[in-house]
Amino acid sequence: MKKRSVLTALALTVMSASMALAEPAAKPVRIIVAFAAGGPVDTMARTIAVPLGKALDRTVIVDNKPGANGAIGASEVLKAEPDGSVLWLTSVGAAAINQAIYPKLTYNMQKDFTPVSLVANNVELFVVNANSTAKDAAEFVAAAKAKKDSLPIASSGKGSIPHLALLQLEQSTGVDLLHIPFNGMAPALTNLMGGQVAGVFADVPAVMNHVKTGRLKALGIAAKTRHPLLPDVKTFEEQGFKSVDTNNWYALFASAKTSPDVIKALNKAVQQAIADPAANARILQSGAEPKSSTPEEMVAILKADSDKWTKLIRARNITGDE
Repeated sequence: MKKRSVLTALALTVMSASMALAEPAAKPVRIIVAFAAGGPVDTMARTIAVPLGKALDRTVIVDNKPGANGAIGASEVLKAEPDGSVLWLTSVGAAAINQAIYPKLTYNMQKDFTPVSLVANNVELFVVNANSTAKDAAEFVAAAKAKKDSLPIASSGKGSIPHLALLQLEQSTGVDLLHIPFNGMAPALTNLMGGQVAGVFADVPAVMNHVKTGRLKALGIAAKTRHPLLPDVKTFEEQGFKSVDTNNWYALFASAKTSPDVIKALNKAVQQAIADPAANARILQSGAEPKSSTPEEMVAILKADSDKWTKLIRARNITGDE
């Protein structure tokens, strides 16, 4: 009996240790999205969640933490245990632009986060009301220059990629436009379709359906090449306007305290998820370009875009709202 008790106790000890080791592997992975549900970043997170879960052999949950220009989502990642179970999916704004606009930002991308992988490239499309007489951006700019008053152009917010794309257009063409910032792309598009503003730069996924159904008219692509789903829409460079080239990429980041081995494993899983045929096709159909990277490549992308946008922001003296 005594021997049996000892063996039983030993078995329980081994089982307990095995369960403890198994717990981290079974722990769900949370993808923090710093935007409300239903938006393009949220849709991207939900598109990759299932294939990422299969690659990691873990459940992946999308957790929306909108507000404070991405700071709420960022802080959610930083206060979590840095074991790779909490990741931040963000667009370029919160990662490469906010630090140039908000001097009191509660996070520092270089010190607090480490890249896991790029997830998608996402160019900007300039769209106008369907009733506009302009056939392309060149005609729109010519008409805007001929008007006495500046045409109102919407954006999803001050310092957002759509706002910065507008500034690129002004610098490239010499046209003077009136920036009308909204709290998000949805109200900006509502006002555009209602005729209160003359145009807006937007992520292709955000306006693709409106363009396809004829509710909006696409006049130019802010990219080096035409978009595969919109082959008839010329790039700005094709229309004689250089340096209107805007990529609102999406990428995954983890706490900088996460071990390199965990980051390496996560990166491998993300690459598998992006290559998943169903996820890949869905991302392409939305209008974005599925694209993964190494962590090192993402470091370089983040630095290049931070430098690029900081230069423009400081030249135009753009500051965040108090």
